[in-house]
Amino acid sequence: MIPKAEIHCHLEGSIPPVLARELALRNGIELPANLFDSRGTYAWTDFWSFLDAYDRVCTALKTARDFGDVIYSYLVGAAREGAVYVEMFCSPERPAALGISYTDWLAALADGIDRAQREHGIVGRIIVICIRHLGPERALAMVETMVATPHPYVVGFGMGGDEAKFAPRDFAPAYRMAHEHGYGCTVHAGEVVGPESVWAAIRDLPVTRIGHGVRSADDPALMAELARRGVVLEVCPGSNVALGLYPDRASHPLHRLIDAGVRVTLNSDDPPFFHTTLGMEYDLAGLGEKELRAIARTTIEASFADEATKQRLLRGMTP
Repeated sequence: MIPKAEIHCHLEGSIPPVLARELALRNGIELPANLFDSRGTYAWTDFWSFLDAYDRVCTALKTARDFGDVIYSYLVGAAREGAVYVEMFCSPERPAALGISYTDWLAALADGIDRAQREHGIVGRIIVICIRHLGPERALAMVETMVATPHPYVVGFGMGGDEAKFAPRDFAPAYRMAHEHGYGCTVHAGEVVGPESVWAAIRDLPVTRIGHGVRSADDPALMAELARRGVVLEVCPGSNVALGLYPDRASHPLHRLIDAGVRVTLNSDDPPFFHTTLGMEYDLAGLGEKELRAIARTTIEASFADEATKQRLLRGMTP
């Protein structure tokens, strides 16, 4: 089995239906029947109904322990598919709305990470993400909390949410603070919005990675610039196809990006919603073993883990 790594997966988006039901039962929550289709998988039809389903799944989360159980569950599943390292996108917004403190939330996530590493050897780390459409002030406040409450498993800062709201430069103060305190930085761009989104991100934010970034393939000059800078794209083909950005995997620009010299990684994004897993992304990429091993190494190199952890993982990935 090829050793794998992942640097683009959302915590709440990783909850499989069986775990959602378990959490709901534990917390006395009744999930809506129309959340699931006849096969027992999540039911949604377009981007907006996907977001609605995502939010309804999240209603099953009520305690700090729940968040820890989610990250543990995902890491265990990823380890079984050969993953040695996963960075999980985790937003403090949802636990805060439930009255869970930042420190209690982090402690629960760390416990889940530790359990998975003890039992399966997988290394997990956290990227704290702000929600773009909630605005730059919320983002800055989040980074202020993050840097005031350092944790060894929190290695980066990122941003998800509606790509069409605000401009990357609006979030420059938050990103600058994270960068100056030694955190790696990434941002969702070039997914729903075109290459101009990626240009703005690399111009105005101290990012070394772009979440998705697939629309960069629409602009040869941008692909050349990404290759020149060594900016890494967190590519999620299954997600892109499921959300209708491309009609099928054959139309996906993964291979064009690689051919242009852009550094890419393979990731699952919100796997149970998009009927994928990290293992499936590797299996369905249309690449040979040598190329897949190179992508796994690129993933570790582009990760925000400390250098000692990176080198240990890279030594373990040598065939």
